[in-house]
Amino acid sequence: MSVDFSDVRAAAVTAFHDARVATPGWTAAAPAFADGAWQWIEANHRCNNLLWDEEDQARRRDVPDAAIAANKRAIDGYNQRRNDAIERIDEALLARLAQVTPRGDAWHNSETAGAMIDRLSILALKVFHMAEQTRRSDATAEHVATCTEKLARLRLQRDDLGRCLDTLLAKAARGEASWKVYRQFKMYNDPALNPYLYGKR
Repeated sequence: MSVDFSDVRAAAVTAFHDARVATPGWTAAAPAFADGAWQWIEANHRCNNLLWDEEDQARRRDVPDAAIAANKRAIDGYNQRRNDAIERIDEALLARLAQVTPRGDAWHNSETAGAMIDRLSILALKVFHMAEQTRRSDATAEHVATCTEKLARLRLQRDDLGRCLDTLLAKAARGEASWKVYRQFKMYNDPALNPYLYGKR
């Protein structure tokens, strides 16, 4: 059986991430995908974008503590949905492999394809915002040079990660590699598991 992962190759995912990050207000727009892996790739990227903004705001010193508390609560919510989306990405991609039996000597990858796509999303944000720093007219030449060097490293990291994702998917399609869905079990967000929420502390 032939398994087609061409739509989720790193180049396609990276292009999608970059296009969304460069579009102001895109996180408030209606989702472009209604099902399959791309529904969750988009949801994951949206959460990472919203997380980035909340994390920036949470570092403010010129607002009341209540505003920072609101940022922290929003961060918790987006992070939970981000991790849920990673699991859904893995479920959707593994469903394509349902008829592929891994070989006895198949490589078991500790990082899932969904987690790699999540990291590509975060790297897209880092690349975008670091590139902005290289264009600042109010910054020193030293700042611009430092950020230019960091930007090159970020792009290299993303290229390397993209090749790893493509390799994992290609090998999995041939039964030469596999991964599993690993549930995150974010205990601090669960009222039944966080002792500060169920009243034991």
